[in-house]
Amino acid sequence: MTKQTIGIGSSANDGTGDPLRTAFDKINDNFDELYGTTAEANDLIEDATPQLGGDLDVNGRRITSARSNEDIVLLPNGTGGVVASALRFAGTTISSDDSSSVNINEGLIVDGTTSVSGAVSMASTLAVTGVATFTATPVFSSDITVTDDASFISDGAVVNFGANSEIQLTHVHNEGLLLTETGGGAPTLTFRDSALSISSSADGQLDIAADTELQISTTLVDLNGNLDVSGTALITGVATFTATPIFSSDVTVTDDVNLISDSAVITFGADSDTSLTHTDGTGLTLNSTNKLCFNDVSQFVQGISATVLGLGATDEIDLTATAIDVNGTMDVSGTLTTAAVTASGTATFNGAVVINGATAIGDLNILADGTITTDTNGDFVVDPAGTGAIVLTGPITATGVQTTTGQLNVDNLRLDGNVLSATSGAITLTPAAGQNVAVTGTNTKLTAAEANFTLCEAVTLRANALQNDTSDGDLAISTQGTGAVTVASQLTLTGSFLPAIHTFVATDAVTITEHAGRTLLLGEVDGNAALTLTLPAATGTGAVYKFIVSVTNTSNYKIQVADATDTIDGIMMYLDEDGTAVTAFPTVAASDTITLNGTTQGGVVGDYLELIDIATNQYHVRGVMRVPAGSNPATPFSAAVS
Repeated sequence: MTKQTIGIGSSANDGTGDPLRTAFDKINDNFDELYGTTAEANDLIEDATPQLGGDLDVNGRRITSARSNEDIVLLPNGTGGVVASALRFAGTTISSDDSSSVNINEGLIVDGTTSVSGAVSMASTLAVTGVATFTATPVFSSDITVTDDASFISDGAVVNFGANSEIQLTHVHNEGLLLTETGGGAPTLTFRDSALSISSSADGQLDIAADTELQISTTLVDLNGNLDVSGTALITGVATFTATPIFSSDVTVTDDVNLISDSAVITFGADSDTSLTHTDGTGLTLNSTNKLCFNDVSQFVQGISATVLGLGATDEIDLTATAIDVNGTMDVSGTLTTAAVTASGTATFNGAVVINGATAIGDLNILADGTITTDTNGDFVVDPAGTGAIVLTGPITATGVQTTTGQLNVDNLRLDGNVLSATSGAITLTPAAGQNVAVTGTNTKLTAAEANFTLCEAVTLRANALQNDTSDGDLAISTQGTGAVTVASQLTLTGSFLPAIHTFVATDAVTITEHAGRTLLLGEVDGNAALTLTLPAATGTGAVYKFIVSVTNTSNYKIQVADATDTIDGIMMYLDEDGTAVTAFPTVAASDTITLNGTTQGGVVGDYLELIDIATNQYHVRGVMRVPAGSNPATPFSAAVS
């Protein structure tokens, strides 16, 4: 029951207070409340020496209760509080009466929710096993250790970093965390050091930086936007693009590129005007009449129309192969220049045919200098059909023996058997001015002190001299078939001797007739195709073969003997351009092949070697080679044939 207060009026005997009956009724009610049947009232009556009344006694410095398991309640009246020293307890509030701080010098365990509205200063560690809720911004002057989860349960929660809180980590509801810099700068999240970071240098751009490598370890990396790689993108596994990738700079692939879709298309150009399309089981198709160019646009392969394929070049189209098989009609509207040509069918030329090299038709050979020869000891038969005749309109020069089984008519002159006659008029022999027509031998009708006569107004035999009567004209001495020009005594040259030059551009056979004594150039056209030259069998002819490298070949020049019975002996010198040292490589007993690879074994422009046929089954070699910087000399000799 609430305490009942007796009204005593405003002043003595003013009649405004409670009547006596009312007043004493309130007193009785108050005493009934105090002396009730509760244990506290009974104990107060029973306690012979109640120091504080009821069950509360003072024992030394202690206030104790005589009732077991009961609380001691200090209940001030109104707004009053309970003061212990300078510590005030008022309701649920603990404060300091001397305006100093409240110190808790022992461990504090709070089982419920703790709300701190002011500043909290802790000189040691605060351990919170429950939930700590801050209604204002907490300030921690030292490190904070959280042994379990830290939860920021407010949408839009912000974690600030820095003395002026310039770096902020903000929660965005249902999205994630936002890292910002209050001055509008680019905040950076770094790892290990400043070289490893994630930042945003501009609106809409995320920058991930690493000084060595950025490694993404996952089963799949899915890029939904464009990938801009300013450096080199190294992909060691499989890169799968579900959309079309765009590369703004060059792309280098260190291994295979597989387009595994049938009908895959590669396009070129800003508007994709050129395309290369895969046709399953067939090949690749270049669209429309676009060209596949080499070096520049003047050298190309082009589908001119649906049925016509064009090859274009400003100077020359070079087809290098053992055989070129043309199964259809070949239409040459310009000049056709070839080396050896083999036609299995009929070759029809509607225009002029100019052949600058040697041409073989069966056993008939047409050489580049205009000479027509046959195979060994073969006859050269010109047989016009029907009543046709052989018509020669120009001068005729015969260097060998001419055999005519019938009459030979030259204008009005007839040669029949041993008879030279004229079909009309006289026969006139006219020597050069001051010279004679001299015929020597038995029963001759023409005599003179010396034989002075002109053959075909070109070659003159005078005493011991064979001369050409044509000013500055060449004098050619040739034999028929495999015959040779033999000089039985000493040969004296009063003028210069000019050996011819022959260039090897592809694999070929070396012969005495074509190549002995000549300057032989190793000049493979592009310097990247292997070239093998096979020497004739060594018989001791003394033939000399001089080779000079005119084009460096990185795929090897190879010079080898004809068969396993022939060998090569000698030595080759090598200049190592790294240290200008000279190394000599001798042959061994089984050496039969010389290989020049353009590096360690020589074979650069200007290198020289000479082979001489000195005996049966034996060649002699000498040579001088250079080894470019970065390579070390190695022997060129091997036993590849044997």
